[in-house]
Amino acid sequence: MSTIEEAPGMSSRVLKAVVLIVCCALVIVPFLGVISTSIASQSHVTNSGGFVLWPDGLNLEAYKSIFNGGVVQRALGVSVLIAVGGTLISLAGSTMLAYALSRQGSFGQKPILMIVLFSLLFSPGLIPNYLVVKEFGLLDSLLALILPTAISGFNVIVLRSFFMSIPDSVLDSARVDGAGDFRIFWSIVLPLSRAVLAVVGLFYAVGYWNAFFNAMLYINDTAKWPLQLVLRTYVVNNTELSSGDLGGAAADQLPPQESIQMAILVVSLVPILIVYPFLQRHFAKGMMTGAVKG
Repeated sequence: MSTIEEAPGMSSRVLKAVVLIVCCALVIVPFLGVISTSIASQSHVTNSGGFVLWPDGLNLEAYKSIFNGGVVQRALGVSVLIAVGGTLISLAGSTMLAYALSRQGSFGQKPILMIVLFSLLFSPGLIPNYLVVKEFGLLDSLLALILPTAISGFNVIVLRSFFMSIPDSVLDSARVDGAGDFRIFWSIVLPLSRAVLAVVGLFYAVGYWNAFFNAMLYINDTAKWPLQLVLRTYVVNNTELSSGDLGGAAADQLPPQESIQMAILVVSLVPILIVYPFLQRHFAKGMMTGAVKG
């Protein structure tokens, strides 16, 4: 005999609504405060103690100051270069390695697969990583922020699982028509893998964009600092930005430090917020296909 579930009572629905409103407020209010402080007037920021929940107007002086050719603008260019270049390098290396590991009988398939799986369980540690980067002459080079993390074992396994789910009949028919391995990989495998490539590419891009620790270890030249290291130095550590750091603007014309810091924080968030909606439709499909099949 089937039982009919009772509809939740009024008190239960009110409690759920309150919990959802509180959770949304915990996320939205700080984010709103960051944006409001970055565009508030100097007097409003001062009177509010450095944190504005709702601005009294639109003041873009903080954004003008950080895009005046100073350290923030330079760091933004470095971060974009690292994120775009690193993602392309990582996707190229990961997809080719994963495809080779997905084909039975490939040269060195099992030993290399064991090495990839081993990297998921054990990491080399901070000092060996630094010594390797130093011996290859990559200190103070932007390649030091890309090459040590170019291949992720987890992403290779996800891609390999997806490639193994592609029917062998599709690849065999292309091989019968005279296509070589590279032609099959480029013309058949990659177009069929757009969803999982979008997901893995997003993983790599976010990882490169948010990374600051490697830059703190390997980069001594402040001209090569990525945006996240600038964010950590001037926002998290609350180091004051001088007029020289902001393109040589007059010190008495600078916006409040709080507005400048919040503007840097907003600039560091915007690129990922722009990219994510375009890849969101591939996210669930790519993750489920790569994780379940194979």
